[in-house]
Amino acid sequence: MSLINDLKLWQSSRLKISSETGFWKGGNDTWFSTLSMKDQVIGKLSYIQILVLNATGKLPSKDFASWLEINLIGLSYPDSRIWCNQIAAYSACASNTPSSAVAAAILGADSRAYGGSQTSESGMNQLNEAFIRRQNGDSWDTICQSVPNRNGKPMFIGFARPVDKDDERIQPYETSRKSLNLVKGQYLTFAFELSQHLTEHYSLAVNSGGYANAMFLDHGFTGTEAARVKSYAISAGAIASYRDNIKRTTSFLPQHCDDIHYTGHAPRELP
Repeated sequence: MSLINDLKLWQSSRLKISSETGFWKGGNDTWFSTLSMKDQVIGKLSYIQILVLNATGKLPSKDFASWLEINLIGLSYPDSRIWCNQIAAYSACASNTPSSAVAAAILGADSRAYGGSQTSESGMNQLNEAFIRRQNGDSWDTICQSVPNRNGKPMFIGFARPVDKDDERIQPYETSRKSLNLVKGQYLTFAFELSQHLTEHYSLAVNSGGYANAMFLDHGFTGTEAARVKSYAISAGAIASYRDNIKRTTSFLPQHCDDIHYTGHAPRELP
């Protein structure tokens, strides 16, 4: 019976494309969900608003979309030393197309540990769980013990950073939030309280990801939705690294063999 039902489902979809996200009617109009491109989108909504709508089905306010654009800028440094940008730089030296270079860089940033997309989902879920624990009366120590521990420090996603614990993006994020009249919601308030505890006891602090995760939660988005929105977040930095290397006469970051510290088997004769 299950097989028959499955066959009916496949037959009902045969040669048919169904969509709940929108459609194009050639020579007439294009619809973004229920919004007319001609009458309600072009000239009225920003690209970021449409990006969020297409990714989540939710239309954000212009103010939150403006803040989100600032956040995306903060995730796309034009610095070829950054791991995903290195991929774009090498792609340029290999004479690949800009599209392939950026696509490869995006895939290089698609990780549960870094990059802004998958980490948004896991970080928001973790922050929400910690927030609920605090609301239910758990102590900071109990909350810190509820997450993975590394080298004696609780690993809250969005509350750690290499080189320097202080993230230079937090201050402009805050300034922009205030200038856009976006309220400091319960999750962002909690994120700063958690950051203060982590700073005092573990020398950790909220970073760009933790701040953005709180902002997404305060504006009613799930972790899955935020991950979709930020799936291409590093693209501007990647294309900058591509442009920086496309006309270079030498390969990006060339190395001698003795630049590499080899720790494997010693040289040996093959039979």
